[in-house]
Amino acid sequence: MQEANWTQVSEFILLGFSDRLEVQLSLFFLFLLIYLLTLIGNLGIIVLIQTDSLRHSPMYFFLTNLSFVDLCFSSSITPRFLYDLLLDRKVISYSACATQMWFSATFATIECYLLVVMAYDRFVAICNPLLYPVIMTKNICLKLVFGCYVVGIVISIVHTHGTFRLSFCGPNDITSYFCDIPPLLRLSCSDNYVSKIVLFVVAAFVVVLNAVIVLISYICILSTILRMRSSTGRRKTFSTCASHLMTVILYFGTMTFMYGQPGGLEAVEQDKVVSVFYTIVIPMLNPAIYSLRNEEVKKALKKKLNRKVFL
Repeated sequence: MQEANWTQVSEFILLGFSDRLEVQLSLFFLFLLIYLLTLIGNLGIIVLIQTDSLRHSPMYFFLTNLSFVDLCFSSSITPRFLYDLLLDRKVISYSACATQMWFSATFATIECYLLVVMAYDRFVAICNPLLYPVIMTKNICLKLVFGCYVVGIVISIVHTHGTFRLSFCGPNDITSYFCDIPPLLRLSCSDNYVSKIVLFVVAAFVVVLNAVIVLISYICILSTILRMRSSTGRRKTFSTCASHLMTVILYFGTMTFMYGQPGGLEAVEQDKVVSVFYTIVIPMLNPAIYSLRNEEVKKALKKKLNRKVFL
């Protein structure tokens, strides 16, 4: 077939998980519950920190931004997914698909870099406590977060442009519940070799390299914790870091599985399960992880609840 005879599609069909009505209804109520918990949990973390003295700490400034990004990341995908579960034919326009990809890729990348910044913050706080107030100033914290957003926007533009510069001449069935890069590359009827290479290289740089940086930071942190003489100090320090470490393992683990392996583009069914985990489930889990594992967050929450009771 010659390229001149290709007809560019104007819309895509999201196949999702099943076309059976009972399955779709079950999934609708399940993911609606997860999304509501995501909204309540992340908004709760933001409000709790902003109305407490914790807001003056760099760690909780970064946590506030992480909750905001999780909220936006989930909201760029889940509401549309819930809407589609109520429809027989899940059609999304070409422009809406590109827009969804840009937003989801932006917030996914921002989260990667925010987790690295948070690991650096814990590294400085634990391994160089005397220099912490000098290094992690308010101005530096703002610049680090601003840098995360800029890098996220730039990388998502690269991915979105690289994907939608390709020709899509049919079929137009996306084997996913949202416009993600791997299923769209599978649909392309033009040469997508360069886009695949760009996806793999950028994913290796963003996900794998950042995961290695975080891992090295936590090896240094663990070494410092083990050298602490006070068992109470060790326990308190570890509880503060454990929540962030759990988030890092969950997020980078699923992202590496999804984008960081050369053969990942062909694993259709695995893509769906892993995608649900990092786009919908993890944004819901993060507030719970930080609430249950972080002593300072639990104390602030108890203080707020006690104040409500007495009022």
